[in-house]
Amino acid sequence: MTSTYQTYTLPKETLTLKQKVGQLFMPAVFINDTEEEVQKMEKLIKEQYVGSICFFHSRASAATNFEGKKKIVLNEKSYDRLLELIARYQQAASTPLLVAIDAEWGLAMRIENTPQYPYAIALGALKNNDDLIFKVGEAIGNDCRQAGIQWNLAPVVDINNNPENPVIGYRSFGDDRKSVFDKADAFLKGMAKSGTLNSIKHFPGHGDTATDSHLGLPVINKSMKELMENELYPFQKLIEKGVDSVMVGHLLLPQLDAENPSTTSSKIISGLLRKQLDFDGVVISDALNMHAVSKKFPQKGVLEKAAFDAGMDVLCFSENVKEGAEKILATTSEKRIQESFDRIWALKHKVFSEQIKSKELDADLHSKINREIAEQSITELYGDASTVKKLKSLDFLNVALNSGNENKFSEQISNQFGSKVVDLNTALKSNDQNLVLSIFPPAVKPKDQFGFDERTLASIHKLIEEKNTLIYLFGNPYVLDILKMKPSCNAVLVYQDFSEFQEVAFEHFSGKIKANGNLPIQLKTFQL
Repeated sequence: MTSTYQTYTLPKETLTLKQKVGQLFMPAVFINDTEEEVQKMEKLIKEQYVGSICFFHSRASAATNFEGKKKIVLNEKSYDRLLELIARYQQAASTPLLVAIDAEWGLAMRIENTPQYPYAIALGALKNNDDLIFKVGEAIGNDCRQAGIQWNLAPVVDINNNPENPVIGYRSFGDDRKSVFDKADAFLKGMAKSGTLNSIKHFPGHGDTATDSHLGLPVINKSMKELMENELYPFQKLIEKGVDSVMVGHLLLPQLDAENPSTTSSKIISGLLRKQLDFDGVVISDALNMHAVSKKFPQKGVLEKAAFDAGMDVLCFSENVKEGAEKILATTSEKRIQESFDRIWALKHKVFSEQIKSKELDADLHSKINREIAEQSITELYGDASTVKKLKSLDFLNVALNSGNENKFSEQISNQFGSKVVDLNTALKSNDQNLVLSIFPPAVKPKDQFGFDERTLASIHKLIEEKNTLIYLFGNPYVLDILKMKPSCNAVLVYQDFSEFQEVAFEHFSGKIKANGNLPIQLKTFQL
């Protein structure tokens, strides 16, 4: 399949100061908006000279609602709708829009029926396979460009050194600073090859907190020395190599600024990021509707003005574009506005050209890449390897906790080994002492114990306590922390529930392939 990337020509005439201020704003746009809402956005883009937009699936899934407060309606034609809306919004713009999206693991993060790649934590399990991560970055970038998206707000370079973290976790490459840097660097190089802009996030580091910034303001109470040695390490190293933009998270760092969250802190943006780390590229905010900051600035436009005054260039998910622009125009020097405008305009020059770029895309590429990653990331956590060998040589129960997923892994075991698939209750009542338990967690985020109800968890705990259990976990490895694992327990981390990962898991169980992965985090309760 040949992909022709959309290109645009930037106007050569001088923009007015109001038009330049409009370039600072990146309102959110939604695949499933009504026609009335789409027309309102077209009007806003045209009248306020908006410079960029960021796509979300729906208002029910965006930012402060992402934990499922509102029902998300699926749309099988989301991709077609995406293309339609990009064309309409570009047509409404007097200068070409930078179209952005969070595609940390592919367009599938926001758009149904598009290629999905493994979460960062699965990539973190890879050993000496940065070429695979490069392929992921390039493939995601090509998917973005094919759709008309020039800016992928990724990757996450937070070091997830807090197992209680409710929002980063699986989105991080791990808890080792060097590994996070190396893997992020490979991902960025892949995206760069596709011609897609990047944004490393969430500066100055969202990993060591148990607070979700969508809902509250996390506090990172560390000294500058501690930050430089850990949280800031990947940011500093990647900035030295060159990145398009840095996204500032909504965090409070009392040692640096006891009064202002990083979003509105000149000490953190203009001081730490600009001067100390010597970054002169685009600084973009995390979504400004997130409760960590939005509740502190109830008056329309005040948050946008405060963030801009602190050194921000792009105001992401601004819900008050008109009011924010008016406040910036009324009180800010032309010199300061020009500084941010020049940075944003440079990004536009980088991705918009009169030459059409074409590329042959492999429709099955994401499946091939996922298969490779599955083979190289699958991880054994064996407390007693001899028990595993013995278990496979005896009759065992084939126990499945599917959580609504298609469980090809257990089905293949049944077909080849003649072990019928049973549920947790049947396993508890059985006299069989050996079992293989495949677990598909209901949720990837740790909220409400990854979606497990208390009864299900109690059943798992009892099985682990009373029987010889080999677990295959198709999800977030932090799930092991709530399973009451013993030092003698045996588990295999598969990380994803994709069909390719299930096939590899079965091949591992059958002894056809070895486990090559390495756990990229420290677990609280199950350490070997």
